[in-house]
Parts: sequence; structure tokens; C-alpha cells
Amino acid sequence: MMAIWGAISASQSATHSFAGELVCRLFLGAAEAPFFSGAIFLMSSWYRTSELTHRIAILYSGVALANMFGGLIAAGVLSDLNMAHGIAGWRWLFIIEGVATCGIAIIAVFFMPDFPNTTRWLNREEQVYAEWRLAQDMVGERDDRNSVTPMQALKMAFSDYKLYLFMFMHHANLLSQSFTYFFPTIVKSLGFGNTETLLLTVPVWFATLLAALSVSYHSSVTKERSFHIACCMLVGAVGNIIVITTTGVGPRMFAMYLMPIGVLPAFQMILAWITSTFPRPLAKRAVVVAATGMFGNLSSTYGSYMYRATDGPRYVPAGVGLACVCCFCGAMALVIRFVLGRENKKMEEGDYQGNRATLPEGFRYIR
Repeated sequence: MMAIWGAISASQSATHSFAGELVCRLFLGAAEAPFFSGAIFLMSSWYRTSELTHRIAILYSGVALANMFGGLIAAGVLSDLNMAHGIAGWRWLFIIEGVATCGIAIIAVFFMPDFPNTTRWLNREEQVYAEWRLAQDMVGERDDRNSVTPMQALKMAFSDYKLYLFMFMHHANLLSQSFTYFFPTIVKSLGFGNTETLLLTVPVWFATLLAALSVSYHSSVTKERSFHIACCMLVGAVGNIIVITTTGVGPRMFAMYLMPIGVLPAFQMILAWITSTFPRPLAKRAVVVAATGMFGNLSSTYGSYMYRATDGPRYVPAGVGLACVCCFCGAMALVIRFVLGRENKKMEEGDYQGNRATLPEGFRYIR
């Protein structure tokens, strides 16, 4: 899927009409959809619950790095390669980044693991050990990927009310990230030129990378999710409020650090929280990860229209809307904390009414 995505992305360089670009974007979205959910699902099949949050943070740090180096690459390509060999700079940008993605995907084929018991380059002892690690995490139960049929997994996932709570929280978090589509535009409202604007985004994403790794590590060590998520989303809300209440360069630049530093670390912890809340069976977890990802990404269907050009330079409607969304996401984290706490109490008192077949003996939800 990554190689197909890269090929489609590079193909955008050859478009000459709105219809052509629209078709490319439609296929691009279809190719992108399975990637991140698949990556999270695969990681949850290898790492223990206590290890997963920080691993997801390392994976998602690629987004911060992409935005950081993307600004540098775009600044260089648009200024130095524009009309080279008669090709516009923006077309070169699609060609370079699309071809590079295809190349990395082809290399990854030879290194990416499958499930622990089917990875070709592990010997049998290593496969058993990888499965044993996960079984120890789940109090001795092996994660059997063939224990239920796909239809049973669908029914199990969508009959679990906790799935819908996580779907709304994940949707709100991804909606709160809508500013990332327009981040160079928002930074440009400070009054700098195109190249300077792209360069100014670099330190913002580097700071976001450091924050994401630090917060996720602390969440893993303390085995706590909800308060970490709520606090991060509050930081994002404050950033959005500052952006719409001042036109000063200093305060607005500070706010532009707070926005991604708040919402992106929360995203990583939400993903880890989802996988640890639906531990068994593996097929159900796959459905849950895909369903929350699908519903979450629906936010881009309207989130991409929040920053209208006529609302610049402060973009008040978008700022107010995203601040409210951040608060809603943080509130959902606290609601889920309460719900899971109640479920834990029922299990401790022997009054749990859920599907015990999906929960190992001694299991307790991380809150």
C-alpha cells in the first residue's frame, strides 16, 4: 500500500486539471487508509501493553519528522528546482517525494515482520519467545489469530459499547489536527515570505517530536492514559485560543508551538489505549483499530474547510471550533476513564457482565 501510495503521489505531478487532481486524490486516500491502522495493528501483535505507547510515539514521530524535513525540502525544491527542465517546482516536489516513498516501501518488504509465529526470518525458538512475551502480558494466554471468524470479530467489536466511546474521542482528536493541513498558511499570517514561512515550521515540528516522545514515555512508565490525553488536549485548546485573540508575532508563534505539541502526543496515546482496551481476540482488535481509524479520518471531510481564506489572518471560526473540539476530546478521555474504572471494579467484585472470553484472567483496563 505504501508503494502504491507513492506511485499515486508522484502521478500528481502530471495532472493538468482539477478533475485529474481530484482523481489522484481519491485514489491516494484509498491507498493511505489501510497503512496507519495496519501499522498499529501489527505493532500491537508484537509489543506488550506497557511497551506499546512509546513504540507508537516513535512510529508517529515520523509525522513530526516529515513535517519538519518536509518544510526544508519544500523550501529547497520550490526555490532551486522551479522550472528546471521545464518542470514547475511543485511538480518536482511530488516526483521526488513520491519516488522516494516507493523506494523505501520496496526495501521494507525484506525487513518488515509478519506475525510472531509466521515471520520468515525468525527461527522457531525466536517465534515461540515472541509469542511467550505477549502471553505473559495477557496472564498466560496466547493471542490466536484464528480463534474467531471475521464475521464473529465484526459482531464482537460492534456489540462492545466501549468501541463507540473511543471512536468519538479518536474522531475529535483527528479533527483537532485540522490545522496541520494549513499550518504553513497559518504561520504565513505572521507576515513572512514563502521560504521563510516553510523554514519557520521546522523548529515547531522538532519541538513536537520531543514532546511526543517525552509524554508517551511518561504515560508508558506510569501506565496512565486519560489524564495525559486530557492535559495534552488542554494545551492544544490554549494554543487555538491564543492564535485567535492576538495578532502579535511572539504570542502567535508561541501558540503555534502549543497546537501540535498538544494534540499530536494525545493521538499516540489514544491509539495505544485502544489496542490495550481490546486485547483479545486478535481479529476483534483488528476490527476495532480499523473502525476507529475509519471513523476518525472522516473528520477530514469537513475539517479541511475550517480555515477559509476570508477568515485570515486570525481564523477566528476555526480557532474557536478547534478549541471546543480539543476540550471535547479531553472530556471524552475522562469519561472513558470513569467507564473503565467501573468495569475494573465489577471484575474485582466478580460482577462483570461483559464477554469474559475476550479478557484474560486477571486482566484490568488501563485508565
